[in-house]
Amino acid sequence: MPKSFSFEIHASDGKARTGALNTRRGDIRTPAFMPVGTAATVKAMLPESVRETGADILLGNTYHLMLRPGAERIARLGGLHDFMNWQRPILTDSGGFQVMSLNDLRKLSEEGVSFKSHVDGSIHHLTPERSIEIQRLLDSDITMCFDECTPFPATEDRAAASMRLSMRWAQRSREAFGERDDHLIFGIQQGSTFRDLRAESAEALRRIGFDGYAIGGLAVGEGQEAMFEVLDYAPDMLPADRPRYLMGVGKPDDIVGAVQRGVDMFDCVLPSRSGRTGQALTRRGAVNIKNARHRDDPRPLDEECTCPACRNYSRAYLHHVFRAQEIISSMLLTWHNLHYYQELMAGLRAAIAAGRLDDFVADFHTLRAGGDIEPL
Repeated sequence: MPKSFSFEIHASDGKARTGALNTRRGDIRTPAFMPVGTAATVKAMLPESVRETGADILLGNTYHLMLRPGAERIARLGGLHDFMNWQRPILTDSGGFQVMSLNDLRKLSEEGVSFKSHVDGSIHHLTPERSIEIQRLLDSDITMCFDECTPFPATEDRAAASMRLSMRWAQRSREAFGERDDHLIFGIQQGSTFRDLRAESAEALRRIGFDGYAIGGLAVGEGQEAMFEVLDYAPDMLPADRPRYLMGVGKPDDIVGAVQRGVDMFDCVLPSRSGRTGQALTRRGAVNIKNARHRDDPRPLDEECTCPACRNYSRAYLHHVFRAQEIISSMLLTWHNLHYYQELMAGLRAAIAAGRLDDFVADFHTLRAGGDIEPL
């Protein structure tokens, strides 16, 4: 890890850890949740508002930014931090997951992937070297190596071939990245739900040598039980002195379970996407503000929450602006959801530091099992 970075583990409780990834643009407190800024914006949020929720780092999307407005253009305009007015750390994904999801629009080879743009149908070529170049142009603080996200379900032979291709691409990504004093590169473990393949992948990544390690290929349809079965062993295969990042996860109970199993970093579109579709994520579970039960309810979404939506607006108002398709609905519900996620991460960090994670997790599940407050 470059001298301008350090990863410190301040306390542990079982497999769970709390600490900080120290960067030139500020500390990332772990366990950490990264809001997703797909196209250089967290939808319906100002960067200042995202920071107010407690977020230390954002995720940017290589695939979307390379297509629009273009990595070279962002570089000419000073890099992604200046472009989107976010001076805290940024992690960029490699584009591999989005290219996988195109499926019928892509052609995969040893060299990389050729695909049709979903924006205008133009043909693009993404290789490990080009993915790293794009992320360099964006000037992200944490670069992800280029990989193929193995689809689920997959046979063991299919998962093995996919994982080994990703490991060859990981080697090429690391060579293309080189040594950069103020930037990190993370490798990505693959192997689907097969323990032997996960072990082989982890060993390959260790040999190559990365600043941090991600667990990829989960939250792609396998279900929580299968995901937790993998997480019972996968984080332990990765270096204990480096951050561990579970890509694309997830729901609050997914995050809590993954933290218990030793994961340090997370990202997911769920809190912002749910906010735009009228779903508030609270300590008591999901609240569908579109439901008629809320239309005469003067109470806040959550009386204990200090976000602007809960502090200043009623359920009745939030129901009204969602039904009226007013933009403020997306703004307030997204702000609430991101605030709740950061509050959850802060609670996990405090519980680990105090050695009371089991109590925190028990309270978390008990409150959610009780469901939303009764209608008036």
